Amino acid sequence: MSSLLRLATAGSVDDGKSTLVGRLLYDTKSVLADQLEAVQRASVDRGLSTPDLSLLVDGLRSEREQGITIDVAYRYFATPNRSFVLADTPGHVQYTRNTVTGASTAQLAVLLVDARTGVVEQTRRHAAVLALLGVPRLVLAVNKIDLLDYDEGAFSVIAKEFTAHAASLGYAAGSVLAVPVSALHGDNVASRSDRTPWYSGPTLLEHLERVPVAPDPDGDPFRLPVQYVIRPRTAEHPDYRGYAGQVAAGTIRPGDRVVVLPQGLPTTVRRVDTADGPLDEAGPGSSVTVLLDDDIDIARGDLIASADRPPVLTDELTAAVCWLSSTPLRAGAKVLVKHGARTVQAFVDELVSRFDEQGLSVVDRPDSLELNEIGSVRLRLSEPVPVDDYATSPRTGGFLVIEPRDGDTLAAGMVGDRFSTIGAVPS
Repeated sequence: MSSLLRLATAGSVDDGKSTLVGRLLYDTKSVLADQLEAVQRASVDRGLSTPDLSLLVDGLRSEREQGITIDVAYRYFATPNRSFVLADTPGHVQYTRNTVTGASTAQLAVLLVDARTGVVEQTRRHAAVLALLGVPRLVLAVNKIDLLDYDEGAFSVIAKEFTAHAASLGYAAGSVLAVPVSALHGDNVASRSDRTPWYSGPTLLEHLERVPVAPDPDGDPFRLPVQYVIRPRTAEHPDYRGYAGQVAAGTIRPGDRVVVLPQGLPTTVRRVDTADGPLDEAGPGSSVTVLLDDDIDIARGDLIASADRPPVLTDELTAAVCWLSSTPLRAGAKVLVKHGARTVQAFVDELVSRFDEQGLSVVDRPDSLELNEIGSVRLRLSEPVPVDDYATSPRTGGFLVIEPRDGDTLAAGMVGDRFSTIGAVPS
């Protein structure tokens, strides 16, 4: 079992997500005394008899005033069994882009629904986005169950509906768990509730502590996007030339054969350096500086990859995109594609299809993609870039679509046929 779990939260506005996250922080004793005192004072000022735990996480003034989460915030907490990095993402439909950002590295996502309304349009949209991003496990937190007097029947209907929807998106039964909770009162969040004797599953925190997190497979091909070229040119290091970045996939060792892309030049790893000294081996997430046997002209944005399993070098991409701009996407648009540390000009050749996340169907050749719609597009790039299928390597299979004039992010893209992955059937 991994000692660290990366998770994201998602849910519609007013489902109580901020209260749930605040409850997790409070119950795991991850709140400083002065923070709790400030929340208690603010709660009294609002005429509340108990602390409003949502105030622990809605840090922006605009969030507090509107009562909604706007930005992605990362929360860190731990129990004796595991450490957690939680991406608290917005629920409002206009902030879907932030949900995509927060969930992009998650190993598990907690989706909230209000027990009174059940699975709604935004729930299905979030589930589809999570499936596209390849988040492997889902928890459905059926919140505010106290407002239905802890009714087992209502919970069962919601859990059954969502489990069926998740299965249609490609989630196996064992990768989805539904939990009845009351974030306000703490039922089944960190402590088991005696008000739901009919529920025999784990509490939310128990599940987060115990859920297995598959490590990156040892067989993944090595990928290192170059962020910096290090050449100190000092008397102590006159000939030092290293290529720094974070290992995106696979492992690297001195003596490994690699290829530098897009140049396509093969070479051998001479040394793997870190701030603490050289390593015999570095895996995914490690920040390293790689020294090579050959003097190759390498720049920021290049990719160092396994020589025996290199990525595809291509100037044409077919990919799924989650459109995040209020300006619709149409064929013929000129955009920028940011892949790793490299940004290239691109042309939208074709809108191949649009995914209907509500009906789980695919509409062929749509005229446009509107805000928050998901579709498959074909892009022509101004120069070749080395890419993997997103299902193989999310770090080198993901990219951003950017507006050339002002640098705004227009879409999150995933290389490959993602709709077949999530089980959609063309209509």
